Amino acid sequence: MSNSRETTVRPRQSGNHDSKSSEGTSHCHRWGLILAGGDGTRLLTLTRGITGDDRPKQFCTVIGNDTLLQQTQRRVARLIPAWRTMLVLTAKHEPFYGAAVAEIPRTRLVIQPTSRGTAPAILNTMLRVREMDPKAIVACFPSDHHFSDDATFIRHIESAFAAVAYRPETVVLLGIPPETPEVEYGWIEPGIPIEGPLARSMCEVSRFWEKPPAAVASHLMAEGCLWNSFVMVGHVQTFVDLAQHALPSTSEAFESARRSLFTAAEGEAFNEVYSGIRNTCFSKHVLSVQPDRLAVLHADGLGWNDLGDPGRVRSVLEGMLIRTERRLEPDVSLTAAR
Repeated sequence: MSNSRETTVRPRQSGNHDSKSSEGTSHCHRWGLILAGGDGTRLLTLTRGITGDDRPKQFCTVIGNDTLLQQTQRRVARLIPAWRTMLVLTAKHEPFYGAAVAEIPRTRLVIQPTSRGTAPAILNTMLRVREMDPKAIVACFPSDHHFSDDATFIRHIESAFAAVAYRPETVVLLGIPPETPEVEYGWIEPGIPIEGPLARSMCEVSRFWEKPPAAVASHLMAEGCLWNSFVMVGHVQTFVDLAQHALPSTSEAFESARRSLFTAAEGEAFNEVYSGIRNTCFSKHVLSVQPDRLAVLHADGLGWNDLGDPGRVRSVLEGMLIRTERRLEPDVSLTAAR
């Protein structure tokens, strides 16, 4: 991690938070990770028209009155305390951070010197969380996705936390029932149902399909496969183990800099790490090669969209308009009865 601001001393958890009666033992170890370090190039034609510059979509008011990042922060805050939510950023985007970052303590920011994809961003953050709380169960959230039903989303994340408490060696992914044979999404092929409290909605993962051609996507949809939302929950050490197995050289580079965490030396150490690693995707290069360590939770009713291109943004806005018009329509049956 690199940042022009001076680093702080190693943070310690506050006993005042963990002693709250509203939080049980497992809740005390819940952490959130919001990924906000991407460049958002696929939506740049739209966001440039909105802002007049090249800021990534997570820092734009694409839908509603707040940025996508602010919307994600509010959604996550309903599940996880702000002081246990880490925000992953990239240094070159600092001019665009705005209010979403301004009030966040330095210890909650993971500012990468450059973007090297989602795998280094996640591994970097997991190593930091593990230093602060080795028992952490971490939920990972992209910052540039849309959900039309936050309440349903929260219920599914609660189910994922419960599943990880039951199976701590497993990372649970939220799988979205597909609406179209989308070729730009990753797909998850569910395996056999997993016994336990979520047996009806949670399955093993047989295989990942990364952006399949149209014919394959149609077949996957017909076979009951799910879109990969890239929302996932798992024990911090499980995430680290997955990365170490799939990307040993990248993991070794981060481990070599671990001693500098939360010290004045970490900026230089992590600059060196990022200069020597390659771009890697956590879904493609880590998850897809270890499906036996994963489970997928069938998450319907979310109204999910990753806002990857202007057409998807228009689709979301049209859906919001239709729902608003329906709410404003008079109840014909009541009118006739009067």
